[in-house]
Amino acid sequence: MTNVPIEGILLPDEKHNHESPSNWKEYFSFSTDHKVIGIQYLVTSFFFFLVGGIFAMVMRGELMTPESDLVDRTIYNGMFTMHGTVMLFLWTFPSLVGFANYLVPLMIGARDMAFPRLNAVAFWMVPVVGILMMGSFFVPGGPAQAGWWSYPPVSLQNPTGNLINGQVIWLLAVAISGVSSIMGAVNFVTTIVKMRAPGMGFFKMPLFVWAVFSAQIIQLFGLPALTAGAVMLLLDLTAGTAFFDPAKGGNPVMFEHYFWFYSHPAVYVIILPIFGIFSEIFPVYSRKPLFGYKVVAVSSILIAAVSGIVWVHHMYVSGTPGWMRLIFMLTTMFVSVPTGIKVFAWVATIWGGKLRLNTPMLFALGGLIMFVFAGITGIMLSSVPVDVHVNNTYFVVGHFHYVLYGTVTMGLFAAIYHWFPKMTGRMYSESWGKIHFWLAFIGTNLNFLPMHPLGLQGMLRRVASYAPEYQFWNIIASLGGFLLGMSTLPFIFNMVISWMQGEKAPNNPWRAIGLEWMVSSPPPVENFEEIPIIISEPYGYGKSEPLTANLSE
Repeated sequence: MTNVPIEGILLPDEKHNHESPSNWKEYFSFSTDHKVIGIQYLVTSFFFFLVGGIFAMVMRGELMTPESDLVDRTIYNGMFTMHGTVMLFLWTFPSLVGFANYLVPLMIGARDMAFPRLNAVAFWMVPVVGILMMGSFFVPGGPAQAGWWSYPPVSLQNPTGNLINGQVIWLLAVAISGVSSIMGAVNFVTTIVKMRAPGMGFFKMPLFVWAVFSAQIIQLFGLPALTAGAVMLLLDLTAGTAFFDPAKGGNPVMFEHYFWFYSHPAVYVIILPIFGIFSEIFPVYSRKPLFGYKVVAVSSILIAAVSGIVWVHHMYVSGTPGWMRLIFMLTTMFVSVPTGIKVFAWVATIWGGKLRLNTPMLFALGGLIMFVFAGITGIMLSSVPVDVHVNNTYFVVGHFHYVLYGTVTMGLFAAIYHWFPKMTGRMYSESWGKIHFWLAFIGTNLNFLPMHPLGLQGMLRRVASYAPEYQFWNIIASLGGFLLGMSTLPFIFNMVISWMQGEKAPNNPWRAIGLEWMVSSPPPVENFEEIPIIISEPYGYGKSEPLTANLSE
């Protein structure tokens, strides 16, 4: 068999004879196909995204007025806890793992993940976590009410006296989620290190793969701390141990260290794949090579390395000594250096490009704009005097949501639109996509921007009632929240109708560069008839204009 060079890749000159998975029942089975598992992750996590969004809109409805007059405070506290938990552990993490599952083997020229069965087991633990979380609403006393961080001694309270209560179920679910993510991290790191196509050195990998690799290294080193902390707290609640219970001589601040040692790096676990998505999308819709590929790749590893020495900046007001505050203020500020490198590279890529403002590009640009704003407020929060002043206020909530929704969720939507034709073999409606973008972009800013002046004025977070002088900004934020909730309706309509009866997608509708675009849409079961051979740099490196080819042409 001869090989034909296409865009620096040697591929067999005959077509694949494997069919793509087309039976809908496949998505409800214990499949070991990484593409099926990726879509299982995405659909499951989006369901929980809707659940978490409903919780958020109920809370914003409560905060329309200063009085607590919509739901009982106990219900509010439960929804508050479950909103944060669902959005993190059942939306952002699983959805990003879903994209990584689908794309990484295709991008590196592999037929599947290194451990397909382990991959399937890791996914099926996610619905178990979701069922436990939702089931906690129906136990005596309702769901956990100590917030998604679950600090003791509040999380050690058990007013019902029952061994099985919402907090116990919450901790069990978090521990299972941690085990699932650790299994996934082992799989991703092994796959990327051992299963790259011949000729694909580390500096020929797509930047999305670099980002996933860096994020999963953080998971391997950081996540065991949170999982261990959750198990220890679970033992305090059920077995009478005293790891964190101050009434029995335990140290509740120690739990904060366990929690934040992972949960601050977790922000980079979430944001790094989004950075990888931006790095894939901006060159395609700017028709330019990515500026500074190797520097951007190394910056992902730098972010992963520095992420392990920043966690105490969440604990400035937890009795942290002054010398420790200073050290962690400096390390937190240093994270902005490799992050700034990425932003500079993206702007340089876009600058002077032949921009195509398709839906994926709009979401990526919107996510970048809001990330820059979140970065500015993040630098402010890294400073000890500012952080002490606005600690436990809505300023922190606003910053956090500009990262988690303004950047991460907008980036996820960009990725869904960009790779939708590859995953489904169908084209989506650009008109509905742009309606979705503008509703989401306006709603995000209306919802979360007012939280910054609220925090600077002193409004505490985690409350169902507040002083009347805060009502104006809360009304604006709530209206933005409702608009943000409505923005998902055109998205759902667009995705469902397009998947069912959208126009057939060509193999490479965006004229993009990457191995995933060199196979059919959707890809065949084992991706490649023969493993491709990589013979050039990625992203049209050294070219004035990225070139692409369609295998069907």
